[in-house]
Amino acid sequence: MICDMKTPRVVLDTNVLVAASRSRNGASFALSLFTYACRVAEEEHVSMNQFFVMAIAEKVSALKTETYFRERQSRGELNGFYTWLNASPDAEPMAGDELI
Repeated sequence: MICDMKTPRVVLDTNVLVAASRSRNGASFALSLFTYACRVAEEEHVSMNQFFVMAIAEKVSALKTETYFRERQSRGELNGFYTWLNASPDAEPMAGDELI
């Protein structure tokens, strides 16, 4: 078994405990999230460590992607976009490019 649900070994930062005690959902939310994470890790056949590393990597990737698009948007010029769009041919889409 990848995640032993009977004896979870988790180190909690005291800040997490304080936040959980002040939370509307309390510590039960953190425990249910941990339980769900254990279940998903087992379904994916990975250790909890691997699961957490993948989750963190996904979040970092999403944040970096958002930052990239915001930066790219700031360099964009709306009038230039409309000029490019108006120069596009008014034609039927190629086979396979139709809207579904």
